[in-house]
Amino acid sequence: MNVAVGSTNPVKVDAVERTLERFRPSVTAVAVDSGVPEQPWSIEETVTGAENRARRALAASDGEYGVGLEGGVARLDGVPGVSLIMWAAATDGDRMERGGGPTLRLPDDVARRLENGAELGPVMDDRLGTDGIAEADGAAGVLTAGLTDRTKALGEAVACAFGPFVADDRDSTTC
Repeated sequence: MNVAVGSTNPVKVDAVERTLERFRPSVTAVAVDSGVPEQPWSIEETVTGAENRARRALAASDGEYGVGLEGGVARLDGVPGVSLIMWAAATDGDRMERGGGPTLRLPDDVARRLENGAELGPVMDDRLGTDGIAEADGAAGVLTAGLTDRTKALGEAVACAFGPFVADDRDSTTC
């Protein structure tokens, strides 16, 4: 199985490799544009970014599948504050499947900075005195005290998007 990932971010590539490990995939990182702002601000923008990455990665490679991952933030009906959201999309060129990962509330001080136009990765780096948190544990890892991390969280989204391609029930859309 040849899978093209629409990103060179090692966390995103690792999420795909770990999630699909039992299929022994050959995973290729492909630098593509998401077509959405660096900080997507809705489920729609985040899903669109994942879809664009999946399509563009497949088109730019000799992969059998393209996978796109996108993290974003959103105000969700019935949920207080601003939430971190993660979405994946997978395509074989004919069909596109999507899956969401964990969602968690961001601290109010982080949310305020995002609402003023900042991006989550740099805000978290500034808050923690780190550099490159988006290519490590991510906000998910920091804000859950390691109960999850960015790789695991994105992996859940990959599992839900890619699952219908490998499930025995090919019409499965249970994630």
